[in-house]
Amino acid sequence: MNAFSFFSRFAATATLAAMALFGPLQAAAAELPNDDRYVQLSQVQPADRADQVEVLEFFAYTCPYCAMFSPYVTRWAQELPEGVVLKRVPVAFNASMTDLQRMYYTLEALDRLDLHTALFDALHHGKEQLFDAQALTQWAVQQGIDEQEFSQTFNSFGVQTKTNRANELAKHYHIEGTPTLAIGGRFLTSPAMAQGYSEAIDTAQQLLDYSLQQRQQ
Repeated sequence: MNAFSFFSRFAATATLAAMALFGPLQAAAAELPNDDRYVQLSQVQPADRADQVEVLEFFAYTCPYCAMFSPYVTRWAQELPEGVVLKRVPVAFNASMTDLQRMYYTLEALDRLDLHTALFDALHHGKEQLFDAQALTQWAVQQGIDEQEFSQTFNSFGVQTKTNRANELAKHYHIEGTPTLAIGGRFLTSPAMAQGYSEAIDTAQQLLDYSLQQRQQ
């Protein structure tokens, strides 16, 4: 065997070994979870910015499962890569839930989302009846927010616009229950579908990995 033949065979063998080693890893990164752990939308929903991948957390303050799932999502959000953004979307399945939708966007506008978890706790652990504007205003004042500033923000055009947008998103994503995560405008998963809170995060991560890889192709 001459030197050229030897090195040609060596190179071919090395290439096959590399394919065997790295090929399965690449395939695994592109795989989707089991079908029963997520659903795929028939129409992809656009992100607010073309250079971002959105993860939407559809939730309701009245939902005890949302309260339990929220810490999982918060921890996961801290690990999301650059270019991926988490956006919470409060859902109202009936008119009585609208004030709690507005409450989320009011806290956001006032830069007081540190009270997001506190509101969950007040509703589900403290059993406080915080379902309308008057009760929510009193609660906000107890948390140190100026009453006039809160009321003006709560009833502002900006908060109403975001509330309307939340309703549109819930409709476009066919949200029928909470909590639900939407990944990349294309996939939905939830603790109910994934059979657990940690399992929902794992499924969402798989869907996100798949979505990010598809964007690079």
